[in-house]
Amino acid sequence: MDALTVALGAFAGLVASAFALVTADRWHRRRMTHHGAWTIAMVSFSVGSFALWWAASTGWSGGAFRVFFTAGAVLNVSWLALGSIALLFGDRIAIPLTRIVALLSAFAVGVMVVAPSKREFVASELPQARDHFGALPRVLAAVGSGVPALVIFAGAMWSIVRLLGRRPAGAHGSRHRPIVSTKRLVLSNVLVALGTLVLSASGSLAGRLGEEQAFAVTLSVGVVILFVGFMVPSVQPGTSSSAQRATQHLASTSGR
Repeated sequence: MDALTVALGAFAGLVASAFALVTADRWHRRRMTHHGAWTIAMVSFSVGSFALWWAASTGWSGGAFRVFFTAGAVLNVSWLALGSIALLFGDRIAIPLTRIVALLSAFAVGVMVVAPSKREFVASELPQARDHFGALPRVLAAVGSGVPALVIFAGAMWSIVRLLGRRPAGAHGSRHRPIVSTKRLVLSNVLVALGTLVLSASGSLAGRLGEEQAFAVTLSVGVVILFVGFMVPSVQPGTSSSAQRATQHLASTSGR
């Protein structure tokens, strides 16, 4: 048992759970699509992190790896990217995409439940998908993580360019869109992009830290960066309510 991996897996799961509670509360009060998508993403992130914690504590098994692989590699990033799309383009595009992502997620879960394993799991070793699953689960993971990660990163960079190029807003704002400084919004987008890059860096860290520790470190650091990036626009003093502050990022990036 690797004590560091156990601790970091639990930490990542707890941070993701807190993140999910924040976004779920905001979705409950505002019914905004990006909050709902991020809630699902963070629930998935939390499930994957706790699966890593459990496996690092008790040993890897088929069930633990299927949960870890499905929640972390297949589902999580797609819902994060859907939240970014909802912020950038609004419900007209995001709601139809939500139905598509939900159907594909259900299909992916079904595939992972019934996918046969090609070999036995070794409790002390982090399993590799190529050693245990056929082509379809691995394709689902590659498409479900790689393409959405590019969407998140590109969307964050595009938002930064738009924010830096726009004229400063008036000091008064509107009743529903209180002013948040451009610096805070740019910082928020930078952190979102950085968090996405960190979550994709486990492979490059594996040679230095070992595969389990690399996953644990990137999960922990990545989710903290994303959480901070999400909260940055919401902590500026002088605005009227937390619910209003939560929508400023939407107002600034979507141009609506």
